Amino acid sequence: MTRFLRCGAALAAVLLVLAGCATAPPARQPADAALLAAQAAREQALAARPAWSFSGRIAVSAEGDGGNGRIEWVQRGEDFEIRLAAPVTRRSWTLVRNGGQVRLEGLDGGTRHGADPQALLYEATGWLIPFDALQAWVRGARASARADIEFAPEGRPALIREQGWTVDYRAWDAATPARPLRVFAEDRTGARVRLVIDAWGE
Repeated sequence: MTRFLRCGAALAAVLLVLAGCATAPPARQPADAALLAAQAAREQALAARPAWSFSGRIAVSAEGDGGNGRIEWVQRGEDFEIRLAAPVTRRSWTLVRNGGQVRLEGLDGGTRHGADPQALLYEATGWLIPFDALQAWVRGARASARADIEFAPEGRPALIREQGWTVDYRAWDAATPARPLRVFAEDRTGARVRLVIDAWGE
């Protein structure tokens, strides 16, 4: 099946898109009771705000394939609409979850439907993005209490390990609670998702 946003030179572009934005990882400290309590309070505050959005840039790579582009993510509780535009191919797609049903628009052959956004996107494009967990990670939260977490000196998450992924936080804004601006995730197989967030919204 032809993959959407296939790239030959784009693997180099994956790096170029974020090269100017990458920052060194912060110093880390292991979790203690006080840090974990503060993180739990932070996650409760985030859960009280189920409507949020952001726009920025994304780079994805896995098994020698990859791509990059602009991303706009609008979340409303469990429902979301995620739009991505690839400047190289001038193609775009929209992934929507509404009432437990998922559809992927913008592919050759028409809209595809399913129940699992990660599986639907992977089957259609080869892009491996753990959407359900990423909704939490992108806001600096754990997707479950079983995650391993390390903290930066300021008390914000520096690293989350969960579901076979390692999520590295490189920059934050000044909101309360603070929101990530650089989120680099990699799984055990070497699949990578890198987000550079230009603007947060409600």
